[in-house]
Amino acid sequence: MDLAMFTQIAEISPCLFLSSAAAVKGEKIRTLGITNIINLTLEIPNLQMPNLECIQIHIDDSPSARLGLYFDRCADKIHQVERKGGKTLVHCVAGVSRSASICLAYLMKYERMTLEQAFRHTKRRRSVIHPNVGFWRQLIDYERRLFGSNSVKMVKSSIGWVPSVYYQETKNMVWLPGSRTSRYSYY
Repeated sequence: MDLAMFTQIAEISPCLFLSSAAAVKGEKIRTLGITNIINLTLEIPNLQMPNLECIQIHIDDSPSARLGLYFDRCADKIHQVERKGGKTLVHCVAGVSRSASICLAYLMKYERMTLEQAFRHTKRRRSVIHPNVGFWRQLIDYERRLFGSNSVKMVKSSIGWVPSVYYQETKNMVWLPGSRTSRYSYY
């Protein structure tokens, strides 16, 4: 895994950027011309800078969290910022699950990408993205609402239900039930 990725801001499109909270630094924000931030964390405060608008959505990175409630709101905000000539950075703690899911929703709604296209596009720009299974279910439902069909589906794997885009990477994994937390390992 490329750990440097956690301190970098990835350009998803000319108006949309994705990162972890650790990468949200004033100088980087100014250099990239970012005018808006969507902060999807429970505990990390918004960056305070002149001419920077921040929205914070307090949501946990849990499969049961209802992130889908914010897909339209966030995608619409990113689009509004773009129309005014601005740029939006979306971040969560690691820049892997919550923020990546919001970027996928935007790409589907405004760039008219299928969910699979949006995922592959974003993964090329930020290789560490890995939305949790609950967010995938919500993204699949969102894609069906937007397009009337799905490019990604949930499939049974050796570690349980996963989105079809994860199937190859989970083929050689086995489920190791833990005491309180579940985990999986390569065999």
